[in-house]
Amino acid sequence: MTTMDLGYLERLTLQLTAGAAMLPDSIRDPHARFVLSRQRDDGGWAGREGESDLYYTGFALRSLAILGLLTGDVADAASRFLVSRTHKQESVIDLLSLVYGASLIEASTERNPLHASDILWQGRVSQLLTSLRRDDGGFSRTDTAAVGSTYQTFLVAICLELLGHPLPSDDPSVAFLLSQRKEDGGFLEVRVAKRSGANPTAAAIGALRTLRALEAPIARQAADFLLELQSDEGGFQANTRMPMPDLLSTFTSCVTLWETDALEDANTQRVWQYGKSMARDEGGFAGFELDPAEDVEYTFYGLGLLSLIAPWQPPESLV
Repeated sequence: MTTMDLGYLERLTLQLTAGAAMLPDSIRDPHARFVLSRQRDDGGWAGREGESDLYYTGFALRSLAILGLLTGDVADAASRFLVSRTHKQESVIDLLSLVYGASLIEASTERNPLHASDILWQGRVSQLLTSLRRDDGGFSRTDTAAVGSTYQTFLVAICLELLGHPLPSDDPSVAFLLSQRKEDGGFLEVRVAKRSGANPTAAAIGALRTLRALEAPIARQAADFLLELQSDEGGFQANTRMPMPDLLSTFTSCVTLWETDALEDANTQRVWQYGKSMARDEGGFAGFELDPAEDVEYTFYGLGLLSLIAPWQPPESLV
């Protein structure tokens, strides 16, 4: 089996794990301490306020997984939290966080937290996801939305893949995703949007890759669109109208450039410097210049970005 035979998230996690191993302890250690210190008594993680939830727990688990720290008591407590959420109604992004978080723990510990969950639960999840199909072929965030969303279609595709029920390459969502494509090579989030964006483009390319329906010309034009979004600061803007870059758009853009074999066309040294500039000395990453507070979501984006870019840096830069 080659890495191209792996699922989208599995392949990305392997790449980030390899890159994270190249990072010096001066980068790894403070961010590892930050993530570990934010685990709550119930085993989950929260945002900047509120209780533990699956969304932030998913990002924390991804950070610990690529750092090789998803083991022992940390993994056991996180497993208990994930299992506790199988009895609740969750959104698509939360379901993905639940299923993928469990797969990360299984990969790290050889124990699947959801092993005891019955087949009926997994069947109900699959039914919920497929019920979000809209007439345009895409998937929506809620069952009351009238049209499909590029991002939600991506989430459903990779979640079903993780559950072992992947969508076929001739699924109607392929036509939907292609209908979201603009002349500039980028993609819209919803059909009424006015301009292409970095994050919907990343979602569309990820979904098409997952569906085994990504053609080379579409991949290349999407890469060219994203390359135009790299700013003087080194990061990537969310779209052509945004005045400054942000960490999320930079991470998703670079992941997509890597997926389309175009990362070397970006100025990776400037990306590296931008990623480091978003790190806080005490650990954690902020999302963009005007919001200096750190959280576990942006910490994954920061660690993931530096891990992805590390193989493209000269050894003397990795300090």
